[in-house]
Formats: sequence, structure tokens, C-alpha cells
Amino acid sequence: MYTLAETWKMLYGINPTEDWDGLFMCIEMDAERAYLTNTTQGMMSCYTFNLITKGWITILYNGQELTLLPNTLYTYTPGQAITVLSASQDMHGYCLLAEESLTLETSTFRNIIRAVYLPITTLNEPAVLLSHDDASHLKELMLLIIDYFHSTHLYKQESLRLLYSLFLLDTLHAQEKAVACHRQLPKRTEEIFLSFMRLLSQHFTEHHDIPFYASSLNITPTYLSRIVREITGRTVIDYINQLLIMEAIFLLRTSSLNIAQITERLHFADPATFSKFFSRMKGISPKKYRER
Repeated sequence: MYTLAETWKMLYGINPTEDWDGLFMCIEMDAERAYLTNTTQGMMSCYTFNLITKGWITILYNGQELTLLPNTLYTYTPGQAITVLSASQDMHGYCLLAEESLTLETSTFRNIIRAVYLPITTLNEPAVLLSHDDASHLKELMLLIIDYFHSTHLYKQESLRLLYSLFLLDTLHAQEKAVACHRQLPKRTEEIFLSFMRLLSQHFTEHHDIPFYASSLNITPTYLSRIVREITGRTVIDYINQLLIMEAIFLLRTSSLNIAQITERLHFADPATFSKFFSRMKGISPKKYRER
């Protein structure tokens, strides 16, 4: 998948600042920028938090159209295909992006996973409507992050990491308040789902089987499958296949690896098995997809 730095370079050509480490940033969003993200959606190896402050935007998520209004916070996770369908001309908001490699290393990773997936576990979608006060607070924090991002502060990177952790905690606080009346899942069920998503982001290329994830969580494959379907309406295999197909598309579009090498990278048994999988998911063979 595209790193955050690769995504930014593809969309805008130059780095946002000379000293940018490519791991973390926060930007203002408008309709034009929102549409640009369609070229990389599903192939970004970063987590994003998007706060709508003005106007509206309609996205396609998991086959469902969602219209996001002011004070709505929606999240993007690596491998998840969210397509921008339309947006009002006055649409405005803020987008915080964190590279997956940074996310996996940070001590607040558990908070990241919860902040990203909490709306899904309670509302079955990646968006939650916050109170005006909570949305305003997150907006001010995102503006502060933007200020530090463009500053010459001696401890700029350390300050940004701390602000990121604070943003995650404040996001969780706001989300918990917003979805409290919708919460129906036992805490244990939610924790198992969040742990599964954490494992999936790290191991999907090597492990395509449910038993691996179930064993890692000390539960049965049947129980894991039931939890994931109960929370999202999707199967464990759906999640694994979504990440695999997005990674396959990324490699076909951006690398010089041949089909056999991509097969090996994604741990399919042989090129024929990979080609059959790709054709089933996309309706076209990987060879023809690359040629197009």
C-alpha cells in the first residue's frame, strides 16, 4: 500500500514541509481535496480522522451511502475502500493522517484502534456525529497540530507525537459520549473485535485463515466469525480478502514485480491460485488489470 509520504507526493507533488518525516500530519480539507483522495482510497497505509466543519460530503462505505454533516467525525483504516461520491462546494473540514508504521509502534496503539473502530462496533459505520462542543474542541486541537506541524519548534516531532496521543484520547472521549445510547455489545465482544483488527493489519499478507487469528486471541474460529459478523455484518474472510485485493492492486499498479513474485509476496500457494482470487474479486485477471 502507499505510504503517507507516497500518497502526498502523488496527490500534490511536493512535501508539505522541508523537514517532514512522512509519518504524521494534519491538513485542512475542502471538496477538491476530498475528491483527490479517491485515487488512493483503499491503498493508503495510514489511519485518518476526518472532521467535517461546514457543508456536507457523501461517501460510499461498504456498499452504503453515508452523508456526513458538520460535527461528524469519520475514520479511514488501511485497506478500507471509502469512495467520495459528492460534496457541497462549501464543504470544509480537517483531516489528521498517521502512517501505519508509526501507528503500530506508538504506545497509544490500543487507543488508535479503539478510536478508529468504535463507531463501527456501535453504529456499523465509520462515522459518528459529535456534540457541537466536542467537535469544536477537536477542531481546535487539530488547528494546534497544524500550527506545530508548520513551526520551527526545537522539539517539533516530540510535540506532535504528544498532541497525537491527546487527540486520540479526546476523540475516544467524544465518541464514547456520542454513541453511549447505542452501545449494546458486551465490552468483551468489542475487545475481541478490536484485537482482531489489530492482528489483521499486521498479518494479513502471511495468514489468510481464520484459525490463525482465533488461536492468537485464544478463542474458537466459530466464535471469532460470529463476533465479526455480529458487529459489522461482514465475515472474517471479507476483511482478509479486502486487504489482500487492495495490496495486490497496489503492487500491480506501482511495482515491477511479476505475477509470480506478487503471489509469493502475498503468500498464495501458486500464481494460478492468486490469479483465480484476483479474478473473482475484480472480474479481471491480474495480467489484464496491469495492462490496462
